[in-house]
Amino acid sequence: MIPRVHDMGTRTMGLLYYLYGPGTHEEHVDPHLVAAWDSLAPDPGRDPKATYGDLQRLLDQPVMALPKSARPAEHVWHLSVRAAPEDPILTDKQWADIARRMVAATGIAPEGDDAACRWAAVRHADDHIHIIATVVREDGRQARIRQDGARSQAEARKIEVDYGLRRLNAGDGTAAKRPTSAERHKAQRQGKERTPREELRETVRRAAAGVASEQEFFDRLAAAGLLIRQRTAPSGDLLGYTVALPDDRNEDQEPIFYSGSTLAPDLSLPRIRKRWSGSDTSHGSDTTTDRSADSTRISPSTARRRATTAVWQTVLVLDQGDDGQIAAHLAAAGEVLDALARTSAAHTRRELRDAAWAFERATRSHIRAERGHDRALRQAARDLVYGGPALGRGEDGATTAMLIDMAFFLVTAAAHWHGKKQHAQQAAAARQAAEHLRAAYQAAAPMPLAALHQRGRRLSQPLRHKQAAYLRQAVPELAEQVLAEPGWYALAATLADAESAGHDPAALLAEAAERRELDTAGSISDVLVWRLRRMADLPADASSMPEHTTAAPAATRGTARRATKGNDRSGKTR
Repeated sequence: MIPRVHDMGTRTMGLLYYLYGPGTHEEHVDPHLVAAWDSLAPDPGRDPKATYGDLQRLLDQPVMALPKSARPAEHVWHLSVRAAPEDPILTDKQWADIARRMVAATGIAPEGDDAACRWAAVRHADDHIHIIATVVREDGRQARIRQDGARSQAEARKIEVDYGLRRLNAGDGTAAKRPTSAERHKAQRQGKERTPREELRETVRRAAAGVASEQEFFDRLAAAGLLIRQRTAPSGDLLGYTVALPDDRNEDQEPIFYSGSTLAPDLSLPRIRKRWSGSDTSHGSDTTTDRSADSTRISPSTARRRATTAVWQTVLVLDQGDDGQIAAHLAAAGEVLDALARTSAAHTRRELRDAAWAFERATRSHIRAERGHDRALRQAARDLVYGGPALGRGEDGATTAMLIDMAFFLVTAAAHWHGKKQHAQQAAAARQAAEHLRAAYQAAAPMPLAALHQRGRRLSQPLRHKQAAYLRQAVPELAEQVLAEPGWYALAATLADAESAGHDPAALLAEAAERRELDTAGSISDVLVWRLRRMADLPADASSMPEHTTAAPAATRGTARRATKGNDRSGKTR
C-alpha cells in the first residue's frame, strides 16, 4: 500500500472538482464518499441533491471562521492511498477504515480528538482513495502534521499486515517519484509498457552513463530523440534542464516536459555534474580527447573486458571500503548496467534493461557518495557506450557473458551491504536486479560455454587427467563436485588454454577459488571458467584458441597476472 502526501493547496473546490470529476482522461469511475469527519457529510457523487459547494463550505468552515489575516495561505491537505496491483479489491467499508487510520496517524484527525480537522475520503477507482482535509482545526488552531508523509508510510505498513496486503519495504525518501494515476492510465490507453515519466528516466539515465561533460550529456539526450529545454541564469550560466518525449503531449498538443530532478533525485543537473567532479575532465572539457571517444575506437569485447575488471575491483570495495566509497561505486555500477543494457545483443537486452531498471533504486541512499573513487567504473561505462553495440556471438558474446557473471556478484554484494545498513528498498531492488542478471546470463552463456565444452571433450585423455590433477591440487575440497558438473569440460579446456599461455594452472585456479564461497555457486565450473579467462587474459571465445590434443609443456611464467588483489566473497548461485 502506497500513501502519498501531495503538495498543500489553496482551493478546496478545485481539488473536489478533480476528485469527483471524470479525471484527466475519463479514468475516474463512480466517484463517491467512503468516509468523512461527519457521517452526515454530503456526497456529491451519489446524492443528487448534494453539490460540490455544499461539501466545500463545510470543509472550509473552520478556515473561514478565522479572521482573514489569520487564515493560512495554503490550507488544503491531500493524501492519496493506493493498493498494490496484486492486492484484492477492497470494499468501501475497508477503505473507510483505512482513511480513518490515515487521518489519525498523520495528525489530521487524531483518534478521540473532537476538535480535529474536517476531512473527506473519496473513491473513484478500485485500487485507491483520496483524502482531502483543511488543516485548520475546529478550535481554530492549525493541525500538527509535520512528518505526515513518514507517519502515513508507517501506518501503511501496519495496514498491510492487518489486511493481508502486499507488504512493501519502508522507504527513506530517496526513491524516484512514482507516475501518477493519470500518467498510468494514459500509457495503458496508448498501449505503452511504461509511462512517459519512466521512459524519460531510463533515457536520461542512459545518457548520463559515463558522461564527462555537459555538452556530451545534452548531445546524448538529443541523439536519443528527446526534446530539451535548458534553464539559464541572467549571467548565462546553465541552471537546469527539462526533457520531453516528442509524442507525449497535453490537450493543447504541447510537449509535456519534466525536469531531471522530478524524474529521479540524482538526475538533476547539479547531481549529474558531481559524477565527473572527481575525474580528470571538467564540465567544460572537450571529451574527444578521452581515449574511449578517440579516433581509434574501442571494440565492444575490449570494453567488456575492462568493465569486468572494474566491476571485480568494485566487489572488493564492497567487502572492504568505507560507506562513502561504497555509495559512489554503487551509483557508478548503475551506470555500467545502463551502458551494458544499451549496447548488448537482442537476446540479452530485455533482461539487462530490467536489471538496470531495478538496480536504479539500489544506487541511492542517504549515505553521501564520495565521488572520485568510482572513476574506473565510470570509465568502464563510458567504454561500453563508445564501444558500441555488441554482437551476440564470438568474442563480443563471450565477454558479455563474462561481464554479466561478474555483475551478478556485484549486485548480490550490493544487496548484502544494503541489508546490513537496513536499506530495505535498496536491498530488495538489488536482489531483483540479480534475478534479471541471472536470466541474462542464462541467455548469454550457453553458446560460448558450449564451444568450450566441446573443446574440453576433445582433449586427449592424458591431458584431461592432468587438468583434473591440477583441480585436485588447487581445490581438493571442491574437486569431486566440479568433476561431476557438466561444466567440467569447459573448465578443463580453460586450464589447458591457461597452461599453453604460460601460466601455472594449479596456482591460477587456487587464486581464482581463494576465499570465494564457491560452495554456494550453482555451477562452480562456470564461475571458475570466467574468472580464469579474465585473470589469464585468455580470449573469452573458444574458437580463437588452438586445439589441445597432447599434454602442454610445463608452465614457465609462474602464477597468473592479477587484475587486482584481494578476495571476492560475493559468489552466489546463478
